[in-house]
Amino acid sequence: MKTVFISNYINHHQIPFSDAMYAVLGDDYHFIQTEPMSPERQAMGWGLEAERIPYVVFSYREEERCRRLIGEADLVLAGWTERTDLFLPRIAAGGLTLRVSERIYREGQWKAVSPRGLWAKYKEHVRFRKKPVYLLCVGAYVASDFSLIGAYPGKMLKFGYFPPFREYDEEKLFAGKRAEQELQLVWAARLIRLKHPEYAVRLAAELKAAGVAFHLHLVGDGPLEEEVRGQIAAAGLERQITCYGFLEPERVRDVMEAGHVFLFTSSYLEGWGAVINEAMNSGCCVVANARTGAAPFLIEDGVNGAVWPDGSYEGFAGRVRALLERPERIGEMGRAAYRTIRTVWNARHAAAECIRFYENWKRGITDLPESGPFSRAERLSARWRYCEGKLE
Repeated sequence: MKTVFISNYINHHQIPFSDAMYAVLGDDYHFIQTEPMSPERQAMGWGLEAERIPYVVFSYREEERCRRLIGEADLVLAGWTERTDLFLPRIAAGGLTLRVSERIYREGQWKAVSPRGLWAKYKEHVRFRKKPVYLLCVGAYVASDFSLIGAYPGKMLKFGYFPPFREYDEEKLFAGKRAEQELQLVWAARLIRLKHPEYAVRLAAELKAAGVAFHLHLVGDGPLEEEVRGQIAAAGLERQITCYGFLEPERVRDVMEAGHVFLFTSSYLEGWGAVINEAMNSGCCVVANARTGAAPFLIEDGVNGAVWPDGSYEGFAGRVRALLERPERIGEMGRAAYRTIRTVWNARHAAAECIRFYENWKRGITDLPESGPFSRAERLSARWRYCEGKLE
């Protein structure tokens, strides 16, 4: 099974999936990177990492080889890249292709009325609706966006990003998360507006006023760092909040492992939110804004985490207060979260489902999993309802 994944460049959320595919397919798997890394990303070490990966090929160095790999492939996964000329001829010729996409109308579905935008979407997506091309939806609202333009009818499947998975002895992991301990809250993201770090600080002030024993671990840096530190000082929360600034990913995971509840406060502009995967893998009960891409795919409200539907601070704080009324449930949901990532939402499982999808397609069989990667993606609206009416 010769497989090619093509995108602008490989990143740390795609590497575990590609590693899992390579572990099964060996030299029959390639990732084609279509543009050089920006200096900023090279400074983060991404460019050097790509150079060391055996299955990565660079189209700007070996274009003819890349075209040959795409033409000979049994399956192509095509993510975002300006080099659509590399794979659109394959789709037109009927070669099995999986488009991989986040939302196309993240800032508002009203943009779907743009004539220029619709023509561009038609040329890249809609005109192939009868070809063997499917859409892997990186986020719960992707299917709704593409349904607006009539693309991929009945051929939209769940997908996502898959950060590195950490295997734990459950009893050892949760021994440090006992309900009677001081509540450990974790928030980790860039300190920018769409991440809403002020929600975490405001919540901490309210918990302190209510006499709740807690500590908030706030990880991240960014343009709002001075403002956030000022909010902490003004509320007298220096003893309740530890500000770590920037931490390497492995250190962030260490902080999560000691946490009971992870606060994910990003707005609807968050296409996926891989930190949710990481926090669930660390056994945290995640409280997440349902309008972010990963939350509806990964979290079953009240089972392996908690969501609030409107993105407001009041909804967020109310969901946390509800958890505190039954603290024993925090640990139960944290265990369920860990098992969700261990059994379903991880790179190895996604790769296995990808290969199974191809084998079934080759035999003319439609046998999709009930949940997780490669299950059917419902048209979920940004108002946290299924457009087909299941939750109206």
